[in-house]
Amino acid sequence: MSELFADLKVIDAASFLAGPCAATILADYGADVVKVEPLVGDRHRSIAAGDPSEYSWQLTNRNKRGIALNITTDEGYAALMRMIEQADVFLVNFSAGQLAKHNLEWEKLKTVNPRLIFAQISAYGLKGPDADRKAFDLTGWFARTGVLDMMHEKDVPPTLPAGGVGDHATAMTLYAGILTALYKRDKTGDGSMVSTSLVATGAWANGLNLAGTLAGIDIAARRDKEGWSNPIQNVYTTKDGRHILMAVQNIRRDWPKLVAVLDKPAWLKREDLQPVKPLFRNRFEARKLIQEAVSEWPATELCQRLDDADIVFSLIMKNAEVLEDPQLIDNDVLVQSHGELPGNEQTFATPFQVTGEPQQAPVRAPNVGEHTNEVMADYGFSDAEIEALRNAGTIS
Repeated sequence: MSELFADLKVIDAASFLAGPCAATILADYGADVVKVEPLVGDRHRSIAAGDPSEYSWQLTNRNKRGIALNITTDEGYAALMRMIEQADVFLVNFSAGQLAKHNLEWEKLKTVNPRLIFAQISAYGLKGPDADRKAFDLTGWFARTGVLDMMHEKDVPPTLPAGGVGDHATAMTLYAGILTALYKRDKTGDGSMVSTSLVATGAWANGLNLAGTLAGIDIAARRDKEGWSNPIQNVYTTKDGRHILMAVQNIRRDWPKLVAVLDKPAWLKREDLQPVKPLFRNRFEARKLIQEAVSEWPATELCQRLDDADIVFSLIMKNAEVLEDPQLIDNDVLVQSHGELPGNEQTFATPFQVTGEPQQAPVRAPNVGEHTNEVMADYGFSDAEIEALRNAGTIS
């Protein structure tokens, strides 16, 4: 059991994935994280609604205690402020307008607790014409930042990306910001507001391609016009219907190796297939030939030949296969979980390890308001105050 953040009191009032995932990382390393939900529960619960595993809620909110608190009432807001007075970190995912609506702007919160780290995620940032525009990671992270512009072939529209990917990247960004602010507090004694957005983290993730565009090398536009340029950095289909992604960078060195793997020595004598410029000029013909050759090999045999030739590639794994990958298991990427709910016997650990600091064993995520009495007592509320809040319909 990790004690690294055992002295941190964290209030997670964010919803859905990105903000709560950042709080989960803190919880995995020992922080006391309180999940604050509306009385009806966080809408995040709807992602796996009806599934007994509650897989999304369990992944994102493990190792937390939960309270149900209506912060839109005077009594609920006052209760939240009392908790914030004692907290180290407070997380939300409100837009600029929502922060003002709920009176949760940094200028207010720092008067309540000058040492507070206020961690906030928005869709598009707190300024500009879209400061209050709604988004999920599919729209704010993938679509708005050009990531999807890189994820399609000529004359083929971008495919719908995997959900949650941008949220998890944004969560790690917010976590890094929180730790930076805590380090600053250790040096100065002052709290800070830490803010990021889906669009900021998406643009950072796509930075290599956007930087190229700034320099006048718009790879996505070139692909739209000319098609994908690298015939040996592509996806090919094997004889048994599996897909292999080849990622060759050193073309002069590795093209002859790939030719040998595919057992097509005649290609080395063809002037139109010589690395580098002839191969690229004739990339569509090269792709056709490589696909025909790859389709002669079953995936297992071809993967072994590519390994033996030291060519960078990966079999595109099916999700079910990822769960059985010994490399992930041996490196504690996939770990044993609480198993209290069906489908929760395993989970994915926070994706970094600290020497001498084991992560918390995953504990079931809270039910709506499961720990309300316990948490509020820990934050100094008397039994009478708790009962009054319950009678007023402020907590459940």
